[in-house]
Amino acid sequence: MARCFRQISRRPVWSRTISSTASLSYHTSNNESTVICFSPLPNWSMLHEKRAIHESRSIAFHGRRFRSTATELSHSKVVSSAEEALKDISLQNVTVCVGGFGLGGNPETLLNAISRSNAQNLTVASLTGGVDGFGVGKLIEAGMVKRLISSYVGENKHLEAAYFGGTLEVELTPQGTLAARMKAAGCGFPAFFTPTGAGTVYSKGGIPIKFKSDGSQQVERESQPRPTEMFDGHEYVKEFALHGQLAIVKCWKADTRGNLVFRGTAANSNPDCAMAGKITIAEAEHIVEAGELDPNEIHLPGVYVNKVILATDNEKPIERMRIQDKGNKKGGVVKGGRGRIMRRAAKEFKDGMYVNLGIGIPTMASNYIPDGVKIELQAENGLMGIGPYPESEEVADPDYINAGKEPITALPGASTFSSSESFNMIRGGHIDLTILGGLQCSANGDLANWIVPGKLLKGMGGAMDLVGAIGSRVVVTMDHTAKDGTPKIMQECSLPLTGHNVVNRIITDMCVFDVDLEGGTGLTLVEIAPGVSVDDVKQATACDFKIVPEPIPLMDDVEDD
Repeated sequence: MARCFRQISRRPVWSRTISSTASLSYHTSNNESTVICFSPLPNWSMLHEKRAIHESRSIAFHGRRFRSTATELSHSKVVSSAEEALKDISLQNVTVCVGGFGLGGNPETLLNAISRSNAQNLTVASLTGGVDGFGVGKLIEAGMVKRLISSYVGENKHLEAAYFGGTLEVELTPQGTLAARMKAAGCGFPAFFTPTGAGTVYSKGGIPIKFKSDGSQQVERESQPRPTEMFDGHEYVKEFALHGQLAIVKCWKADTRGNLVFRGTAANSNPDCAMAGKITIAEAEHIVEAGELDPNEIHLPGVYVNKVILATDNEKPIERMRIQDKGNKKGGVVKGGRGRIMRRAAKEFKDGMYVNLGIGIPTMASNYIPDGVKIELQAENGLMGIGPYPESEEVADPDYINAGKEPITALPGASTFSSSESFNMIRGGHIDLTILGGLQCSANGDLANWIVPGKLLKGMGGAMDLVGAIGSRVVVTMDHTAKDGTPKIMQECSLPLTGHNVVNRIITDMCVFDVDLEGGTGLTLVEIAPGVSVDDVKQATACDFKIVPEPIPLMDDVEDD
């Protein structure tokens, strides 16, 4: 058995023939053909096959020159500018998938070019809503966006004004779900099921999409219920693929064939967006000739990319600058109740765990990892192996940020990946522990932490994905009561849920509660803070709970002042 390299209409394809020789066959326009035979070829020798083809790269036949695949694929996808790349593409009443997370990995050159165009009534799909005057925010500020599909919109005042003023529709979608919907489009999957958002307002419907434009801030249109189905005793939400007529993405390096290499967490949703686009334009900080990239280092094959431009706008600002506190090995010891929460949360870490930490108190808990315990911290925007904050602003790298948009470093052995891959780890139960903050928790393990109707509507980010992951342990850290003394632990949450029946443990400044998710028997007080009585806890808690036998273990050995 040998292989025959046959070219029809100049396009070579491999086929098998019963022969002891290798042959290269070309067909002319009048259906004539010729076969060039090489020396006998064993079945197992791909090396000889490739060498024979390489040596016969260009063959003259009847006055015509036929080129092999290697020559044909030298055609470049590089165009001279963003304006040239967008020239023949409609930017009115279309869906545009935009890569980036926060200010990281934004296709700045293409976004700036679109902001100078005649774009109108765009539907933009982006993990975050950008900031004023930058990224997607530029298009919103210019009034070009009719609807924004995003997971987090909380850092953009123009967006907020347009949303509540009724001139912009916002479809809030969990971050992992949004990335998966775009990737599904590129994979040919019309729909999929996910546990994310099951049992919440997201799946049941009722999230404001559009407010009235009369200044009343009354809701004109809200989200509709999503289809759900039970699998193995768990509720899953049906999601549909998200296609874009256009996708614009940012990469670190590209070759002339459109193969892309990303850097750090700047990858985020860029690979997913690229796959979702009917037409995909990539802007690259560096462009090299085809063949200069090692095939093993390519993150996204050029088959997904139609055009490549050189990124000429590379401002790459860091949204929230933070550096190491060199004067304190613990990164700043926090006293009082919150310090107690951080230290107690750190005791949840077990050696070898993969952990995701939310913004604020959960992240600070990593300063108190017990001696002898090593964990790997994940950033859902695309990094496993988070290191400390950079030592100075000068060395802060905008291509490495955490989910809070702060600069970070990567530890030896760290890995980077796309947003969809990151949430695959989470959704698939491969992250051992998630610690995040909360506004309210219920006796049955419900969590509310992303919206206060009429006051706060920034988006759920990745929180719904994190707490909805079946098989992952979820720990909530929060003050036991609100600033006005109102209990935050209650029989049922009064705020819209982030997750239903998902919390395993609640750590507050007063105590630690365990939640019986399987038995449904509610809360059990398992630890108490020094100087706090059971009666104090009862008075500050709006539901009944059980108590472990006396003596109740203490959260800390030393009481904070």
